[in-house]
Amino acid sequence: EVQVVESGGGLVQAGGSLRLSCVTSGLIFEDYTIGWFRQAPGKEREREGISCISNVDRRTLYQESVKGRFTISSDNTKNTVFLQMDNLKPEDTAVYYCAAAAVWGKRCARNYFGFWGHGTQVIVSS
Repeated sequence: EVQVVESGGGLVQAGGSLRLSCVTSGLIFEDYTIGWFRQAPGKEREREGISCISNVDRRTLYQESVKGRFTISSDNTKNTVFLQMDNLKPEDTAVYYCAAAAVWGKRCARNYFGFWGHGTQVIVSS
């Protein structure tokens, strides 16, 4: 059984930082793309990930809204992907979901991802 588990969310002031973790099990981690998605209050989950990383070749992708502020990384020894979030803004407030895909999809699109975690809440106060 594949499991995807996020952690690291919390309440932070604007300008602060958080590091999210995503641990997977039940899949060959090195063969997968891991993506981070978010769902803001009252909105649908975004169709494109805010960031993705391929564990095959380490290519990464970021949404424009988080470029320069968020950094994705992967530790194959721990089957874990991290999302370092710096200079957080109130508009980053959302539930953040981690997901795994067996392929590298264009624009980190949500439909490529078949395995999802339950999310971790991030609240950024102004």
